[in-house]
Amino acid sequence: MTALSIETAAPHVALVTIRRPEARNSVNGEVARRLDAAVKQIEADDDIWAAVLTGEGGVAFSAGADLKEVSAGRMDDLYTADGQFAGFVKHPRSKVWIAAVEGYAMAGGCEIALTCDMIVASQNSVFALPEVKRGLIAAAGGVYRLVRALPKALAFELIATGDRLSADRAAALGLINKLTPEGEAVAGAVALAETICANAPVAVRESLGVARQAYDLDDDALFTLGLKAQERVMKTEDFAEGPRAFIEKRPPQWKGR
Repeated sequence: MTALSIETAAPHVALVTIRRPEARNSVNGEVARRLDAAVKQIEADDDIWAAVLTGEGGVAFSAGADLKEVSAGRMDDLYTADGQFAGFVKHPRSKVWIAAVEGYAMAGGCEIALTCDMIVASQNSVFALPEVKRGLIAAAGGVYRLVRALPKALAFELIATGDRLSADRAAALGLINKLTPEGEAVAGAVALAETICANAPVAVRESLGVARQAYDLDDDALFTLGLKAQERVMKTEDFAEGPRAFIEKRPPQWKGR
């Protein structure tokens, strides 16, 4: 069995599953290579507008780095050639990615979830960056993405203590987009993806392309990015289809181009 699979979950929605339940879906070299390839495949496929990322088995979304690989001196295998942990945490992406979290999203697994645009999690899910308990640092984006996602004081506390954050509290604080019953995170994430895919895909991609940079640029730079994004949207077939469908009182038929 391969360590990662890609399948169609719904029209225009890909489901990417880490398949190492015996190791709590921890990241080894194969996962890193296959996840890197999956992002590239989805980016290149015009028929895929959103992706859901999950872990098999229901016990863990991902426990992060496979410590057996680390202890065997194969730490570098968990990174792609350009320095990305799991082949994912810095990958250029235009499509929507939604993490579907069941069980533990720990250390690098939490960082993978935080890299996604949105998170759907079941009530049994748990989030944590426990690296400091092992003399490490959550250097794959966790130390700054958690601060962006939560109130600063709480994020600082979780980073410095390595303590866990329950699904209920994460949902109350806005870290999670949707909280589902146990076992239904993937279904909830796919439903959210389908709602997103009811919209014009280029408009969604361009909107999120600006939104992802909201913490990095000032208002003037973001305003300019927004105008350029609007120019690209206006060149698509969908720019005319949206108003036409509204006037004709019918669902739009998006082309994605």
